[in-house]
Amino acid sequence: MMKSNCVKILFSLIMLLSINVTVAQNSATATFTASVNIIEPITLTTTRNMHFADIDAQNGGQVILNTDDSRTATGGAILKQSGNATAANLQVRGQKGYSYSVQIPVQNVRLTNGSSEIILKDFKTEIDSKTLNQDSQIIKVGATLDMQPGIDPGYYSTSTPIAVVVSYN
Repeated sequence: MMKSNCVKILFSLIMLLSINVTVAQNSATATFTASVNIIEPITLTTTRNMHFADIDAQNGGQVILNTDDSRTATGGAILKQSGNATAANLQVRGQKGYSYSVQIPVQNVRLTNGSSEIILKDFKTEIDSKTLNQDSQIIKVGATLDMQPGIDPGYYSTSTPIAVVVSYN
């Protein structure tokens, strides 16, 4: 009987050891924190409108207004010295160090005076950098006027503002 009790005790010990060995951890816990950096919103403000100044367009032609405010006439258009020609200037503000993209019109825009119209096309920009190295930058916008011969004299303008869009990359 003693042998039988020893076997039972030994068997019980083996069972207890095997249970302890096979029991494993079935869950674990970790923690983390959350954070965010809210950047300065990007904005665009017109600081100067586009103005081609005075032009004699009786014979039609084109006038190119460059981003440095200079003008070039071709095809019969004659530049007059009265008035100051100005490229549009737009001020972009945003988060320093962030880059951005600029969308300018790709389609033609109409300037009207009554039923007469002039086509504004071929928009171009001048930007020192498309990265905000300071709090703001100036985007200069030029374009080309395309005028038909015999156009009526008068003041021509767009019926709605011309949109330029800036977006963070």
